[in-house]
Amino acid sequence: MVQLPEKADRPTMYFIGVTTGKSSIMKVFPRWAEVLNLKNAVLKGIDIGIHAPDEEYRRVVEFIKKDPLSLGALVTTHKIDLYNAARDMFDYLDPYALLFGELSSISKQDGKLAGHAKDPISSGLSMEAFIPPTFWKEYGGEVFIMGAGGSARAIAAYLFAKGKETNMPSKLYVSNRSMPRLEAMREIMAHINPDIDAEYTHSPEASINDSVLAKVKPYSLIVNATGLGKDRPGSPLTNAAEFPSHSLVWEINYRGDLLFMHQALAQKEKKHLHVEDGWIYFIHGWTQVIAEVFHISIDQEIFPRLEEVANQVQRG
Repeated sequence: MVQLPEKADRPTMYFIGVTTGKSSIMKVFPRWAEVLNLKNAVLKGIDIGIHAPDEEYRRVVEFIKKDPLSLGALVTTHKIDLYNAARDMFDYLDPYALLFGELSSISKQDGKLAGHAKDPISSGLSMEAFIPPTFWKEYGGEVFIMGAGGSARAIAAYLFAKGKETNMPSKLYVSNRSMPRLEAMREIMAHINPDIDAEYTHSPEASINDSVLAKVKPYSLIVNATGLGKDRPGSPLTNAAEFPSHSLVWEINYRGDLLFMHQALAQKEKKHLHVEDGWIYFIHGWTQVIAEVFHISIDQEIFPRLEEVANQVQRG
């Protein structure tokens, strides 16, 4: 049973996750609060087991909704489950939340509870930081996303958005351990861009992902969006997997055993890989939600300051 926090006695934002106490945000947030002049504001973690009963998600949402100084929350891991369990408790859900069936941000505005899906924005900003601007147009590579949860949906939606036809991956591969989320992602992508070449694979075993990876062209993007390596140890690939040459490999986590990232690093020189972790995704994800919860603007002038503060904390 999820342990609810006590009634807030100061402006409080929550982090709804699995192992929130291990996250760097617990050290970063107080520093960011100083930069952003969020006087007296605090961040508290709420840990919920993966795929918890609906009642647990509803209890957390009800607590935030009714407690005056509980201003909102960032949601990770539980983005789809919380949405499915408690969507009727929100007064407003943004278009991305409705389209993707997930939410990463809970906030309040004029006494109303709002839910937003911020991943399409934060994942796009993160990819812009390491994918060369004309990468797809120049090389014609593909993208293979392992996982079909909120982050996977957001990444695919950004890459294959209408209007990017002259500079998008030539094919989308998606794999997932469970069929319902895989089918849901298929439906979402058909809505976003029905003209793309896409292949969806049920992959309850890592060896199946290996076989999909073997088909992917050079100069592609390979993404671990499964949660393996962070909340749970391991990788969606076996150690026998071979990455396509000259590809970009993105581990969207920044903490945990990060086995997927280490598998890619072992082939980095031989395969001419660019290996990216999830640190910049972490920064964009948090700043997007903080801006929503506290109703502030984080523009291009202040973001570099927040990034540098986070980097200082991470370096220790």
